[in-house]
Amino acid sequence: MSTAFIAQPRSIQVLGVRIHDVTLEEAVDLVERLIEEGGPHQVVTVNPEFVMHARRDSLFRETLNGADLAVPDGVGITWAGRLLGQPFRGRVPGVELTQRLAERAAARGYRLFLLGAAPGVAEEAARRLQTHAPGVAIVGTYAGSPAPEEEEEIGQRIRAAAPHILLVAYGAPQQDLWLRRNLPRLEVPVGIGVGGTFDYLSGRVRRAPAWMRRAGLEWLYRLIRQPWRWRRMLALPLFALLVMGQALARKRTAR
Repeated sequence: MSTAFIAQPRSIQVLGVRIHDVTLEEAVDLVERLIEEGGPHQVVTVNPEFVMHARRDSLFRETLNGADLAVPDGVGITWAGRLLGQPFRGRVPGVELTQRLAERAAARGYRLFLLGAAPGVAEEAARRLQTHAPGVAIVGTYAGSPAPEEEEEIGQRIRAAAPHILLVAYGAPQQDLWLRRNLPRLEVPVGIGVGGTFDYLSGRVRRAPAWMRRAGLEWLYRLIRQPWRWRRMLALPLFALLVMGQALARKRTAR
């Protein structure tokens, strides 16, 4: 394990949301350190839609800012860092983070539980993760829902399985607020909200080609494949304008 040099990762404030400047490998190392420390620890994967929702939802904003690790997920976040003069050293997409954690779990003997997505999706994602990282112990999968009335049953399932890492795919903000409410009583060292990761891992939703991901155009591919997302993406132009305003304010203050 090689986390000593990132014991306290630098954080960058984007429109009032704290995001840690970590690479994918550093994020995996930090999650391992959190497991070894015991729990509970919450990890959030922040993209521009998170930031915009947090501006109007104080509980969600508190959840993001109170997380033990907030990774930069989304090209819009890395763009914001550059504009603010505090560039992130890389992105930590939820799919890659989950795959790398599965590899680390296979090597270290950590157990994973996959919660959320549509019925059957977590099971298929688990099968593909086991192919990707042979030997990884996935001790439970369950769709469930973030509804409060299901929390007790879900909690019993998770405690009985005793995972080291709980991956929750209910989408934001539901998954992150669910973890905030439930993680302290689940006896799980690390809980991570992973959004649509299970859909991608299972093959239910296709990812953008590698060249589009490298070019920062994954959002465009998603919009073409899932045109219903256009309403959610209306937040992106406003995010860009607000970040530009934050950058101008920082320059005026620095003078």
